[in-house]
Amino acid sequence: MASAPNDNLPLFYKTLVPLNSNQHANFRAKPTDKALWLANEHAVPITVEEFPMAQRFFPIVFSSGPNPVPLALMGLNEGVNTFFDAEGGMTTECYVPAYVRRYPFLLAKLSSDSDHLSLCFDASSGLVGEFEDGERLFNEEAQPTEATQNILRFNENFEQAGMKTKAFIDELKKADLLMDGEVSITRENEPPYVYRGFQMVNQDKLRDVRGDQLRSWNQSGLLPLVFAHLFSLTLMRDIFSKQAALGKAPGQKAPANA
Repeated sequence: MASAPNDNLPLFYKTLVPLNSNQHANFRAKPTDKALWLANEHAVPITVEEFPMAQRFFPIVFSSGPNPVPLALMGLNEGVNTFFDAEGGMTTECYVPAYVRRYPFLLAKLSSDSDHLSLCFDASSGLVGEFEDGERLFNEEAQPTEATQNILRFNENFEQAGMKTKAFIDELKKADLLMDGEVSITRENEPPYVYRGFQMVNQDKLRDVRGDQLRSWNQSGLLPLVFAHLFSLTLMRDIFSKQAALGKAPGQKAPANA
């Protein structure tokens, strides 16, 4: 799930700068309790390792297209996040996906002809720079500090989880279990609101999977992940209700103080 530093940057990232001791010897990582980069995002990528926690709070769906990615839905409409306010403050207690927590850092390829990943950061984030406060990224000997090593370790673990997630998706595709999703939500005295543009597991095809295949998936841990995804879909209506309470359901006008 790493991306090369080019115009096709991943969600949240506006620039990617390779971290190095020559240019960033005095840089620090500033702590923050606001995820401003998340404020207007309704869908965030997650890894399969996060399904057990994420499914307690968010519907888990898969992005459309030939290379689907698991997504935690924090809102059902673009630009609507029912868990974080406009300043990036958490308004409803929830699990925060690793994709969010790794920002503004990222492991990325610096060259298309190399598989080596370098630790980079988003220079536009305002969270990494020559600050008076925050964790130093390099010590006096120009060596990575413990803070930097922890950041690198977190990003390496995220990459490994990304590979497990790809293997999970590949298995679903191999079994032809993914289908175009559709959810219809009805409010009193209003026509139904229909949401599309995502993929989900086809339960009819899942029921037809051979017993030996199901046992194999159960032993590998794939089957519980599929059920976590399916169970989480019941939260669609909860998220819709949260949007309505914020005045951000389709057709609603948000309150002036929202």
